[in-house]
Amino acid sequence: MAEPPVIDLLSVASFANGQPHGQFRWLRRNAPVYWHPEPRGGGFWAVTRYHDVRTVGRDPATYSSFKGGVLIDDPSGPALAASRNMMLMMDPPQHTRYRQLVSRQFTPHNVQGLRPRIDHLAARIIDRVSARGECDLVRDIAGELPSYVIADLMGIPLEDGRRLYELTEKMHAAEEAVGQEERNIASMEMLNYAMGVAEHKRKHPGSDLATQLLNSHIDGDRLTPAEYGLFFMLLINAGGDTTRNLLAAGMLALFENPEQRRRLQADLEALLPGAVEEMLRYVSPVVYMRRTATCDTQLGGMKIRAGDKVVMYYGSANRDETIFANPDRFDIARTPNEHIAFGGGGAHFCLGAHLARLEIRVMLREIFTRLPDIQPAGPPQWLASNFISGLTRLPVKYSAHAPLQ
Repeated sequence: MAEPPVIDLLSVASFANGQPHGQFRWLRRNAPVYWHPEPRGGGFWAVTRYHDVRTVGRDPATYSSFKGGVLIDDPSGPALAASRNMMLMMDPPQHTRYRQLVSRQFTPHNVQGLRPRIDHLAARIIDRVSARGECDLVRDIAGELPSYVIADLMGIPLEDGRRLYELTEKMHAAEEAVGQEERNIASMEMLNYAMGVAEHKRKHPGSDLATQLLNSHIDGDRLTPAEYGLFFMLLINAGGDTTRNLLAAGMLALFENPEQRRRLQADLEALLPGAVEEMLRYVSPVVYMRRTATCDTQLGGMKIRAGDKVVMYYGSANRDETIFANPDRFDIARTPNEHIAFGGGGAHFCLGAHLARLEIRVMLREIFTRLPDIQPAGPPQWLASNFISGLTRLPVKYSAHAPLQ
């Protein structure tokens, strides 16, 4: 057996420069279902191979979101009970009923109907920075579009979407970087904002998702305030954070692979869809999701006991050598590319997958059309998190020009 690296998938130090692909590589080859110690808990199974991750994600009867939540840390009894009002922590059939409340808004047809508005917002974002000749790609470009789009969908002011994105960043940071109290304050601010939106929408209903949630029924009953607030929080978090991280880290991958960037810019329309899929595989913005075993079972030759924590590492699965040729190579024309950045199917497959793809395609087209010589102007900084992989800063420079509008 090869000499192992230090395996620590909890410390944010392991994620200081992106995902710990050296650790993942060793685990896939030597211990693909690995018992990982936990300083403040009982330990968990780290699942790093593609097929094992898919197996866990597609079997909610054996591997439950409801039983222990989706984060490695075990929440307290009251916190776990409260979190179970969020769709992300539900299992079928309850999860299915809640998902159906909003799934129609995210079908390919309805998402495509948003294209003119997304085109307009992307142009507006580049207009804001085009004359400056430099900006922070994360905050000034990548973080803007998903924040604006989800704000539009929820029927709230665009600038409020930017503030909510800042709260999301705090909520997803590790405790080593942002203390638990500060993260709790960010969560409460977002929930309080959601309650304010609910009060406004009752008086001024619209065709937006917030109004739709307020008028929704589950088994004949309207959503409780807690259910509504957590649903609102989930849509804001999922709608903004991961898309921003994908765009920023995807641009970094293009900067670091100039031959791939040249190919893309030489034939943008033809290669853009494949480039987005490769960004999804290569970046894998969601590091992990946890499940809890509901019964004794086996996975990857290991005996899993009822109650054990089982953690799927998507970034590792998307670099599995048995699935992807030269997995550490960034290749915008990779085919096939059956990545599992959106969860690998199953009940919890990402609801906003079609919307995320559209946003990334539109924003990349706008960037490379309007800022064709964009280049890094300083080192990137990574989010201090073992749950979400993304950049907090990426200075860039380009030839300045007047805005279009």
